[in-house]
Amino acid sequence: MVINDRIVVDPRIMLGKPVIKGTRIPVELVLRKLGEGATERDLLDAYPNLTAADLRAAMTYAADALAHEENI
Repeated sequence: MVINDRIVVDPRIMLGKPVIKGTRIPVELVLRKLGEGATERDLLDAYPNLTAADLRAAMTYAADALAHEENI
């Protein structure tokens, strides 16, 4: 399933975790690295297959997931 044009969920890739399309880089990894203080440049240097648009898509995906989360 393509969540947007850059995020994919496929049970055959990384056990179905959301990943950046065309890679095995989980959205979770991108967000965790940013939360630990990595800069956009750090991530783009460490993962040459990523683009700035991929990083924005990962953050948008996370925001959307949280917006639709239900708290009981």
